[in-house]
Amino acid sequence: MAEVQTHAANADDVILKARGFWTKNQKPISIAAIVIVVLFGGWYAYNNYVVAPKEEEAQKTMFKAEEYFRIDSLNLALKGDQFNRGFIYIINNYGSTKAGNLAKYYAGICYLRTGNFNKAVEYLKDFSTNAKQVQMMAYGALGDAYSELNKNDEAIDYYKKAANEFTDDATMSSEYLFRAALKLEVLGKTSDALDLYKELKEKYPTTERGYSADKYIYRLSIIPNDLSVK
Repeated sequence: MAEVQTHAANADDVILKARGFWTKNQKPISIAAIVIVVLFGGWYAYNNYVVAPKEEEAQKTMFKAEEYFRIDSLNLALKGDQFNRGFIYIINNYGSTKAGNLAKYYAGICYLRTGNFNKAVEYLKDFSTNAKQVQMMAYGALGDAYSELNKNDEAIDYYKKAANEFTDDATMSSEYLFRAALKLEVLGKTSDALDLYKELKEKYPTTERGYSADKYIYRLSIIPNDLSVK
C-alpha cells in the first residue's frame, strides 16, 4: 500500500513540476510557436507566390534564347532581338532562379564560341548544377577558355575537374583527361603528362583517346619530346 502511495506521490510531483514549468515558461514557448508558424507561413508564401511565378516567367522568357542557341545565332541568344530577351537579360533579371542559373551556362558557351574568353570565364564560373554531365561540360568549357587565355595552370585544373565530374560519360571524360595531359606535355611537364596518359589508358581503354594513349606513353617514355618547352 505504501508503495502505491509513493508512486502516486511521484506522479503528482511530475504533474506539479510540469505545470510549474508551463506556468513559468508559457510566454516564451507561445512566442516561439508563433515565430515558427510565421516563418513557415512566410517561407510557404514566398516560394509559392514569388519564387514559383518568377521561375515560370524566366523559363518562358528563355525559350527563344535557347532556340537561337541551338541554331548558332549566338549574339541573338545573348542579347535577344526587338521582340525577345537574351540570356544576359535573363541573368540580370532572373539570376536567382534555376533558369537564370542555366542562362549563365549558355552565356558562357556563347562567349567561348565567339572568342570572348574572359566573359566566358566570368559566366561559367558563376554557374553550378547538380546535373553532373552538364557540370562536366561547364568545367571543360572553362578549361578551353583558360587555355585560350594562356592561363595554363587553370586550364589543366578545370580539364581534370571535368574528367572526374561524370566518369560515366567515358567519351567526354577521356577527352578532358587527354586535353589535360596534352597541355602538360606541351608545357614540358612530361612526367605529369605521362601519368595522365597512363591514367587515360587504364580508365578508358575502349575510348578513342584511351586507345591512342599508347603512342603518347611511348613517345614520352622512349623518344625525346619535341613538343616540350625547354
